[in-house]
Amino acid sequence: MSRHPFRQVDVFSTVPHRGNPVAVVHDADDLSTADMQRFAHWTNLSETTFLVAPRDPAADYRLRIFTPAEELPFAGHPTLGSAHAWLEAGGVPAAAGELVQECGAGLVRLRLGERLAFAAPPLVRAGPGTAEEVTAVLAALRLDAAEVVASAWVDNGPGWFGVVLRDASAVLALEPDWAAFDGIEVGVVGRYADPAPGSRWWRCGRSAPRSAWSRTRSPAASTRRSPSG
Repeated sequence: MSRHPFRQVDVFSTVPHRGNPVAVVHDADDLSTADMQRFAHWTNLSETTFLVAPRDPAADYRLRIFTPAEELPFAGHPTLGSAHAWLEAGGVPAAAGELVQECGAGLVRLRLGERLAFAAPPLVRAGPGTAEEVTAVLAALRLDAAEVVASAWVDNGPGWFGVVLRDASAVLALEPDWAAFDGIEVGVVGRYADPAPGSRWWRCGRSAPRSAWSRTRSPAASTRRSPSG
């Protein structure tokens, strides 16, 4: 069995176990897609990523992103967490002040500094959902239409449909019917009425059959190291 350096990164938090976790496997070129999917299923995190050599000469590295059930062309917090892990492991970008990631959605440019920031890939689908799509999402979230402030497609690769509720407490009170999503990826956000420093939104996300609640915080990252097998 091959062995690979592995990090688990808390994205959006400087406090361990308070961010959005992503598992990052380094030097993964010798792993097959099936190997990666099995490992992502084992971690049971919303996303697990694999750093491999770039195909595009303009990129510093290529990133493959997996949920426990499928590969994604792009995802936000895995992009930040994987860039953090790559830099911490000694990666040196070709251009000063900028890191270029290659992924299924194309090239993603990250600005380096005290905090990492990236320019998201262009949306492949935007605008309101159809009546049938909205009805299906509301049913899966167990919401009435009157409880939704806004909704729209915000799909830049993973297929997300976004829903805005009146506040964070409404998001926390959700009890979704996970089995009713039928393949659609849904993100739900709500703002704190009186946001605490560094804590702005709560969100619920479904990107795989095994899903979790997550709290987003100020954009920073800390790392926990674990051995790989």
